[in-house]
Amino acid sequence: MFSRCFLCSALLIFAFPVLLRLWRATIFNQDASHTLPHIQTAIAKCMSLEQKPRPPLDFWKRSRSDRYEAGTRPVLIKHGRIWTGRNNGTQVVYGDILMEKGIIKSVGNLDWLDLTGFGSELQVVDADGAWITPGLVDAHSHIGDFSLPILEGSNDGDSLNGIAQPWLRSLDGLNTHDETYPLTLAGGVTTALVLPGSAVAIGGQGFVIKLRETSEKSSSSMLVEPPYHINNTYPDPNLPFRWRHMKHACGENPSKSFQGTRMDTIWAFREAYAKAQKIKDEQDQFCRDVLSGNRQLGQFPEELQWEALVDVLRGRVKVHTHCYEAVDIDDFVRLTNEFKFPVAAFHHASEAYLVPDILKRAYGEAPAIALYATVARFKREAYRSSEFAPKVLAQHGITVLMKSDHPAAWDSRRLIYEAQLGYFYGLPYNLAIASVISNAAEVLGMGHRLGYIREGWDADIVVWDSHPLALGATPTQVYVDGLPQLQGSIKVKKPANFQKLPKVPKFDQEAAETVRHDGLPPLEPRKKVFGTTVFTNVKNLYWPETHGVQRQIIAQDDAELGVVVVQNGSIVCKGGHRACFVESLLTDQGVAVINLDGGSVSPGLVSYGSNLGLEEITLESSTTDGLAPDPLLQPVPKILGGDFLLLRAADGLQFGTRHALLAYRSGVTSAVVAPTHQAFIGGLGVFFSLGALNKMENNAVIQGMAGLHVSLGHFSTPSVSSQIATLRRLLLGPNTGSIGAYFHKVKQGLIPLVVEAHSADIIATLLLLKSEYETEEGRNLRLTITGATEAHFLAKELADAGVGVILTPLKPLPVSWEKRRIMPGPPITKETTLSILLKHGVVVGIGSEGAWSVRNLPFELAWAAIEAGGKISKEEALSMGGINIEKLLGLVRESATIDLVATKGGDLLDFGAEVVAIISPTEKSVNLLRDI
Repeated sequence: MFSRCFLCSALLIFAFPVLLRLWRATIFNQDASHTLPHIQTAIAKCMSLEQKPRPPLDFWKRSRSDRYEAGTRPVLIKHGRIWTGRNNGTQVVYGDILMEKGIIKSVGNLDWLDLTGFGSELQVVDADGAWITPGLVDAHSHIGDFSLPILEGSNDGDSLNGIAQPWLRSLDGLNTHDETYPLTLAGGVTTALVLPGSAVAIGGQGFVIKLRETSEKSSSSMLVEPPYHINNTYPDPNLPFRWRHMKHACGENPSKSFQGTRMDTIWAFREAYAKAQKIKDEQDQFCRDVLSGNRQLGQFPEELQWEALVDVLRGRVKVHTHCYEAVDIDDFVRLTNEFKFPVAAFHHASEAYLVPDILKRAYGEAPAIALYATVARFKREAYRSSEFAPKVLAQHGITVLMKSDHPAAWDSRRLIYEAQLGYFYGLPYNLAIASVISNAAEVLGMGHRLGYIREGWDADIVVWDSHPLALGATPTQVYVDGLPQLQGSIKVKKPANFQKLPKVPKFDQEAAETVRHDGLPPLEPRKKVFGTTVFTNVKNLYWPETHGVQRQIIAQDDAELGVVVVQNGSIVCKGGHRACFVESLLTDQGVAVINLDGGSVSPGLVSYGSNLGLEEITLESSTTDGLAPDPLLQPVPKILGGDFLLLRAADGLQFGTRHALLAYRSGVTSAVVAPTHQAFIGGLGVFFSLGALNKMENNAVIQGMAGLHVSLGHFSTPSVSSQIATLRRLLLGPNTGSIGAYFHKVKQGLIPLVVEAHSADIIATLLLLKSEYETEEGRNLRLTITGATEAHFLAKELADAGVGVILTPLKPLPVSWEKRRIMPGPPITKETTLSILLKHGVVVGIGSEGAWSVRNLPFELAWAAIEAGGKISKEEALSMGGINIEKLLGLVRESATIDLVATKGGDLLDFGAEVVAIISPTEKSVNLLRDI
């Protein structure tokens, strides 16, 4: 029965254009002299109303792509491991790919092909067993509309001229000079859906683009299968329809933009759809009349502003809806059933994993869910976000997409990293890769040409230097429409095991608990062991020394791994079973035994750069410490101390936040934070424990004074010159008030001056000011630069001046003018800012920008070591995430008091390792993070 119905439907779809022409010819021939031209047009429109978007019947027989650029050489890639996207993302073919005229001509073992016809034009590339995938597809981007670097007039992503504006088009704001196009391509992303922002309920129409620069250099030439509407609002109905895309948003964003509530937003939707429904009904009635023979009708009923929304009701538009919470999803699902239109995807959808049954009630079929992997808790709607959401949704049969939201939350160059994190936390490997390739293409209605390596599909290909789910995977070449995008790309040598699918922990228990606790599972340690704990099958011990982390091998080989014995939070023995009398300990009922399965013990990492500890939900003021007043912007009240006030971050600390506990569970055991500020004056930083639940706990505040922090840049009204002049006066002038007292400590060398600066020009000015101070005062100024995006220009000068750097973030993005001159690293440049600084002997630490991202610090450090191609050891990477941060911020503590992290299945920086316990000397305990 099903096969017969399917066959009938298929015949109807593919035979429709022929039937339409025959029907029109019959009607017109019967009474051609009495059929008015506008009626002829109306009949054609009426006959096409129920057509759905589809590729032409002969699409896969095309000899060249519609995006083919003249002069593109044919390419034969040989000996690749090809992830084709087929069989639900499980098919891997070992063989070759032939690309010609913008399309894939053949896939497989192509030794049989006669290539003589290509002559010298054919470019043959030996992949030498490298992994090859289709180009990545970013299903949620604002690239080009929120173009970088940010300048006045660069925000073309949102319009606040109405709460429902389906007539707007992201294409009209697409800036071809966005500096992140080549960066994103270097991450393997070849296609993106550029959506309007989420400030209003209906923000307008989105467009699918390819990111390569075209010979025409226009926005329109970047489009993939542009709807015919972009050149003619009411195109020829005989043409095959192409998918259109529209952005909707519910929840906080439109509510705040129009000072309304969710009730106002949903009413705005209903009012807009009721208008579109009325037009649709009028069109349908008109067509019933005209097709029944009535020739006395007026014009076909149409309204330019609403035609796209009418197309939504006709199932011709992929609706992409920004919705976070269950209430928003439920509201919108009811809307889809009231007006009978499908949703392609809910985006962000932080609570979708908690309500899969609601998703399945959406009109048509369950929408896909486009998610972040770990971006969370930046506003109330994202508070219940979970790293396990992709895994849970996949278990319910919901299509999961990982996306960037570039540049609002994440750099689209790192889209594959989102897939890697999704995989790490339980999304099956095939679905993790498909989430940014084939499934993304299908959801965008582009699966007939994108997302697969198949004959007839577009020649968008990425050759990787490792398995695409291996941490640090980097393209060695990217082809878009058959054109290579990386010129002289840099290849980083990777170990052989990076070519295999990485092993990752199993988080079934954690995922189930997350759902059971409605997204807020308890994060505190499961148990504290105060007596003796024996860690068995330990491979390495990384020990913090004053000069850096040192590796102590306690296992001679994998066949005989070692042990680490801890009593009351301190290591009392490390080595072999005999040396530590382990057999006698194992018979003691009071001893906790933890099998690390080839894992290690490492010093806990230190977070710096985010507001971790001063906020729980970034955009909820009641959950944050708030912004420090800045005397360069407005006078500070006298009751606070006047313009010479200096705040202490220790006074605003919050303990036990979810960000802090998640970071703690990931091996980041302590943090430094400065008072939150958006201008020149910061205040005194504080060094605190992320495992503490309140300030009164022992060692909750490790050091109450962790550097004096200021920021210099183009972020405030006073000029940079004014900021530098203020800093010069504070260093060389008289000491006044609280700020003077602590600058006096800086002058005495008791605490470092920590300056956030990104521009090489500002950093150079700081180095000159340091020299001026030291000449005049005759003493050294302890100076640390943070941020430091352009520090690579001054690596030698920084080293000569003894100035250390905390790179925040490690992976730069040209967000602003003073951050535009980045050193992007492989595959674009051999060097990175980090590698250049290290080459010149600068002491470097690695920071984190957002409180949500601190939990990923082990991955960031590992990525740095991987990208360096063996030039950065694990010890050095661990130092950059711990000991070096402490040095640069003037922190002093004994090595024996530093928390240690026990990981199972590998070292802390290994992608497949799992943090299972924290050894706390100050608490005199071992804090177990998982049941043993």
